[in-house]
Amino acid sequence: MSLKAAEVAHVLLAIITLLLCAHCGGRIFELIRQPKVIGEIVGGLVLGPTLLGEFFPEAQHWLFPTTGPTAGVLGAFYNIGLLLLVYLTGTEMRMPGGGGERRTVGFMTASGLILPFTFGLIIARFVDTGQLVGSNGSPTTLALIFGMAVAVTSVPVISRIMLDLGILNTVFARMVLAVAVIEDILLYVILAIVLGLAQAQASDAYGLWALIGSDSMGLAVAYFTIAPLVFLAIFLRFGPALFARMTSSPLNVLERSSPVAFRLFFMFLLCVGCIGLGIDAIFGALVAGMCSSGPEREKEAKTQETLRQVSIGFFIPVYFAIVGIKLDLLHHFDLFFFCWFLVLACVVKFTSVWLGARLAGEDNPSAVNLAVAMNARGGPGIVLASTAFGAKIINESFFASLVLLSIITSQLAGFWLWKVIGRGGELRTDPRARQEATVEKGTPVAAQVARGGRKP
Repeated sequence: MSLKAAEVAHVLLAIITLLLCAHCGGRIFELIRQPKVIGEIVGGLVLGPTLLGEFFPEAQHWLFPTTGPTAGVLGAFYNIGLLLLVYLTGTEMRMPGGGGERRTVGFMTASGLILPFTFGLIIARFVDTGQLVGSNGSPTTLALIFGMAVAVTSVPVISRIMLDLGILNTVFARMVLAVAVIEDILLYVILAIVLGLAQAQASDAYGLWALIGSDSMGLAVAYFTIAPLVFLAIFLRFGPALFARMTSSPLNVLERSSPVAFRLFFMFLLCVGCIGLGIDAIFGALVAGMCSSGPEREKEAKTQETLRQVSIGFFIPVYFAIVGIKLDLLHHFDLFFFCWFLVLACVVKFTSVWLGARLAGEDNPSAVNLAVAMNARGGPGIVLASTAFGAKIINESFFASLVLLSIITSQLAGFWLWKVIGRGGELRTDPRARQEATVEKGTPVAAQVARGGRKP
């Protein structure tokens, strides 16, 4: 279990390098008003085969080996960072919005999720994507990944952009986050199904599905569709109350000793529970975050913030930096495919959200702003890429395209919203205000009647 002194030094040197480059890249991107996560990935990209490996391959292979103790330790940090990222995403999945916003939220959710996902499935079926499939992938699982990549929206990235803009408490932000939350929940369910199907086709099945030991693909589809949905339904219904009861119990020694430790315990427990069912661990992390994101007392808010600071200070930057290291844009990247895939994903997602907003009664400028904001794929897009690549559903070239798609769409969304706010524009005009303005611009008779006056 223990490492030699030289191996410990090797691991520490690799972690120091990852942290330094990730935080430096994140800080640079913050200064130019871009999402920090993109800078963290770029920091890892510098250390990977794209740059360091191209000019100093021996140094790159020595610092970040693919086998041995250092690779094993970094792999553990990578997976913990991924679970914490998904957990924090779950804590942000509250259901904002209400009243007059529900119509727009409903239309944008239906149009902005169903249309892009369906279109992605169709494109994946009619375009030759065989060169994108990994060793455990299939045309079906690849089509689902393709559809999710087109449809996904990032809750953490878009909420961070809005926080930096000072608009997180506006109606516009509530509507975007409400739609993004619903989309991400559904897409994480689909991701759990895809990972389960990939597991069923591979030889490394685990959990309850391994005990079933069936070769029937029909049974696999049924099991990996029902199991995540039942798990989610049970914990959405009883999980928050169970978590609250556990945190307030005097018998909870872990909570009394360290509230942060208990939240990690709760997250890992649900991850293990998912693995026991044959579901990927990230689904457990997501559900754990959703269960622990209820109304917070001051102490609970401080605990969540402490866990968040530890996560974004160490584990998550290491995860994103390793994602950057895995990118090989010189040898495993199809520029032509990426260009048309980027345009397709952006146009389809933008048009779908814009159409839903317009059908809900939003004016054109508001619909455009909503559609651009919903195009940011950020963290969930990168999670989709890294988990699908780790499960060998997609190959390295498609992995690089998915990561770059998440980076560029997040940058575009941030740039557009900064531009609108910077020139003093409104991100969304209240339909009621537009109606009142229309009445004010009408004839004097109409204006008098609208104000309650009598028609002469």
